[in-house]
Amino acid sequence: MKCVADLHVHSKYSMATSASMDLDGMARWAKLKGIDVVGTGDFTHPLWLKELEEKLTPLGNGLFAYDGTKFMLTAEVSNVYQAGARLRKVHQCICSPSFDVARQINEGLGKGGRLGADGRPTLSLSAPETVETVIGASKENFIFPSHAWTPWFGVFGSKSGFDSLEECYGDTLRHVHAIETGLSSDPEMNWRLSALDKYALVSNSDAHSPQKLGREANVFDLDEITYEKIIDAIRMKDKNKFLLTYEFFPQEGKYHADGHRNCGILYEPSESKSHNNICPVCRKPLTVGVLHRVDDLADRKQGYTPKDAIPFERIIPLQEIISKCLGKGIGTGDVVSEYFRIVRYFGNEFNALHAKEDQLLIAAGKNIAKGIANAQAGKVRITPGYDGVYGEIEIEGIEEKKETQRKLGDF
Repeated sequence: MKCVADLHVHSKYSMATSASMDLDGMARWAKLKGIDVVGTGDFTHPLWLKELEEKLTPLGNGLFAYDGTKFMLTAEVSNVYQAGARLRKVHQCICSPSFDVARQINEGLGKGGRLGADGRPTLSLSAPETVETVIGASKENFIFPSHAWTPWFGVFGSKSGFDSLEECYGDTLRHVHAIETGLSSDPEMNWRLSALDKYALVSNSDAHSPQKLGREANVFDLDEITYEKIIDAIRMKDKNKFLLTYEFFPQEGKYHADGHRNCGILYEPSESKSHNNICPVCRKPLTVGVLHRVDDLADRKQGYTPKDAIPFERIIPLQEIISKCLGKGIGTGDVVSEYFRIVRYFGNEFNALHAKEDQLLIAAGKNIAKGIANAQAGKVRITPGYDGVYGEIEIEGIEEKKETQRKLGDF
């Protein structure tokens, strides 16, 4: 049975997150996207945990249900602490099979910070201390580093991360079985590090609004959809169970390349290195992105594929494709109405993104059908993201319209 899971998301209690990231919004958009299991996010927050306990129906298998959508109890924490004479900032994702266990986790993590301050709490606990707290509450819990390469909060980040998982986790690394690649990297980039071969590379949306659910996700083949079977698939106890991941084009991620957005500087790693990683405008250190950091730590050449590597598929969200084809912003009325019309025809967004062009012509019209088909084929041009700015993507072979700026007389 195919199972699409997006396990790293945030609730309305996280900073800079939509008020629609409640159970109603998550359940509705999970169904529109074609996601079978979605993380709750933020179970460390006392008010969100209370709401989850009141509204979710336990399924007796480590998962929960709300309005026809399956949920897994998940959270993300921000560890900020001194290690090796440096300030480290590492985000970690946590999965848990029950409210009782989640409360035990919260009791332990609460010693490191105020859990009610943010849906993703900032803790003075180290990464190993957090692992010990989580696994100490139950060996059924699962923990992994979030968006492992982002500059400030990735375990390999250029600003505050480590050069290896061993350096970060020490003896507790035996409890870590996966890393999250994040929007700015993909499995192909991570395959360049032989040290990561024994870890599952998971992909999740890190959504702060329900419309962003599923922009990255994991696809499993399970005989039954349960917490244990999903975690076992990620642990790769049977590699045939983890089918693939859906991936953002990593160049679109907002920390893919190097640069300074305030100075208008965008560099590939070779250009940054030629400038000693210093901005030529303000003379301050550049924000070194994911591509550069992978290049620094890699022991393999680009293009290497490990034996038995879990495959991946790059996708562009449907509203983004429609936006390009119509020349109108994502979230505008015409884009949204076209999105819902196409999704109604195919049943969900993932079905539409994988449909044949002849089917798309019936449902979407010539230009949008061509846009979806060419996106499937990877026929794109991308200006990479950098220093907090998302990349700009163009789809080849379509009549890409541009929004025109209206004059005062047009109102």
